[in-house]
Amino acid sequence: MKKEAAAEVLSLVGHEVRVTHPDKLYFSEQEKISKLDLIRYYLSVAPGALGGIEDRPIVLKRFVNGAEREAFFQKRAPAERPPWLRTVTLSFPSGRTAEEVVVDDAAGLAWVVNLGCIELHPHPVRTRDLDHPDELRVDLDPGPGVPWSDVRMVALEVKTLLEGVGLRGWPKTSGSRGMHVNVRIEPRWTFAEVRRAAVALSRAVERRIPALASSKWWKEERHGVFLDYNQNAKDRTTCSAYSVRPLPDARVSTPLGWHEVPDCEPSDFTLFTVPKRFEELGDPHANMNTAAGSLEALLELAAKDEAGGLADAPWPPHFRRMQGEAPRVAPSRARSTAKPRVKMPLLVVANSPDRQAALAGLERWKAKHPEAAHYLAVDDVLVDSMRGRSSTWTRIRINLRHVPEEIRPKQEAPDPDDDPTREWRTWFSKRGSQKSR
Repeated sequence: MKKEAAAEVLSLVGHEVRVTHPDKLYFSEQEKISKLDLIRYYLSVAPGALGGIEDRPIVLKRFVNGAEREAFFQKRAPAERPPWLRTVTLSFPSGRTAEEVVVDDAAGLAWVVNLGCIELHPHPVRTRDLDHPDELRVDLDPGPGVPWSDVRMVALEVKTLLEGVGLRGWPKTSGSRGMHVNVRIEPRWTFAEVRRAAVALSRAVERRIPALASSKWWKEERHGVFLDYNQNAKDRTTCSAYSVRPLPDARVSTPLGWHEVPDCEPSDFTLFTVPKRFEELGDPHANMNTAAGSLEALLELAAKDEAGGLADAPWPPHFRRMQGEAPRVAPSRARSTAKPRVKMPLLVVANSPDRQAALAGLERWKAKHPEAAHYLAVDDVLVDSMRGRSSTWTRIRINLRHVPEEIRPKQEAPDPDDDPTREWRTWFSKRGSQKSR
């Protein structure tokens, strides 16, 4: 390793990787972690981290100002990149294409982390076949106030269900509040078919443990642990194995053996503890590629659901309307039909790219309306992580279902009210109106 004008140059697998501003702090609130510390972490677990991203196009989620500041998504590979770094061209539901980075080795891993990629976001496809995923992803997302013990119980139910349809699940902590169960599959099915299988799996788990699990897309209808089937839609990514998450303790999305799930605690797995675990135990997911299975049984289950009257579940909002899809509108905003649905009384109280600023706005709303706040249950506060074209922001809504109607506050201007997509959506709406004239 040699110094080069306020940079470090790492020699890795025959390539040199220049680390700019190596002492720049990427974590500073609870732990002090520099960019070079982060790169050294990833190199210490490189065989495991590469297992989740190797030969896959990745979206660059860049925290250029550190974990405590807003990140942005970059699909297109930077123009200035080393000649040894591979790229591949992906097409998206919008019709656009992008040349995305492919990481094949430790040098590529260090290079993307140097760009500010604290966590890694691969697509579920290999470069040899970009239209047929080789991974089904089960994302367990607990709602507000849902205990970690419930997440573990739902994960174990997912394991049982997968085994019943001839598939093997590989669990890992999400690095936040949830868990991921990845399933290696034969690359024979399209994105739409893989998502269809994920919808069937989510609904089946909900039927088995309805008090704990939910397959409902709309947050106002959910309870317990949500099985996010839409993570299998094309263009969606989740953080991969050994990704560091932008939390104050530098928590890691850590692969587990199923025997560890009943007693695991997500706070046990951090940038500081995982390298030793990896050195002593190796990678619990090292053999995942040997366990590719078939989706036929799950797709048969999906067909039975459809025959029984279950429409396709809602897709993410930026996808075109799909054939057989249920109405893509939240129940609280749905128009009345022959079979009326209960509309939830929802208020938007904060929009901000800064999650802490949005949460502070929630506290101001509660202080302003203490009588109404008294009636709120834990799951009446909906904290939505919204994704725009290249960035994320936090929207906070209040469900007033438990608040007596006579004291329900009216919708006010959110505080703060900084939705980074508003300008783009307004322009798009005006453009659509002009075209229809």
